[in-house]
Amino acid sequence: MATTSPPRRRPPPDYGTVRPKRSLWAGVLIGVGIAAFVDETVFHQLLHWHHFYDKSTPGVGLVSDGLFHAFGWLAVVLGLVLVADLRRCGALTGVGLTGGILLGAGFFQLYDGTIQHKLLKLHQIRYHVDLVPYDWTWNVLAVVLLIVGALLVRRAHSREAHGPEAAEGPEPG
Repeated sequence: MATTSPPRRRPPPDYGTVRPKRSLWAGVLIGVGIAAFVDETVFHQLLHWHHFYDKSTPGVGLVSDGLFHAFGWLAVVLGLVLVADLRRCGALTGVGLTGGILLGAGFFQLYDGTIQHKLLKLHQIRYHVDLVPYDWTWNVLAVVLLIVGALLVRRAHSREAHGPEAAEGPEPG
């Protein structure tokens, strides 16, 4: 009895067309989620320095940490779904993804350090210590992440604008 194999799927007409903007946004989501995860795990759970929301009872603080943790994981999952779709279409740019991850992590950290810590005063990095070195370290690291991420994104867009012949070797991803 002869068996027939299922027909092969043809790739979409734009298969292999690199999409740096989509790669960037996938990276931003992953970066925000990773930064939220590290913040939650290290500063909230391991060091017990603060909760996401410290203006109420410890129970409310724990609930706010749980919601914050869920937000971080949701961002990572959505970013990874985008990465999987981009890989399926042959459209992922590794440099753009990496730049997006650094931009997302830097944005999250700068937002957390300026808006949540200083403007809204939801929590501080630590309590009962001089905050100046903590604030400077937190925000300088955020700016470094943003700068390196922006340079990588610029490199990815430059590769797209000048075509593959401008790239130094094959693009990862």
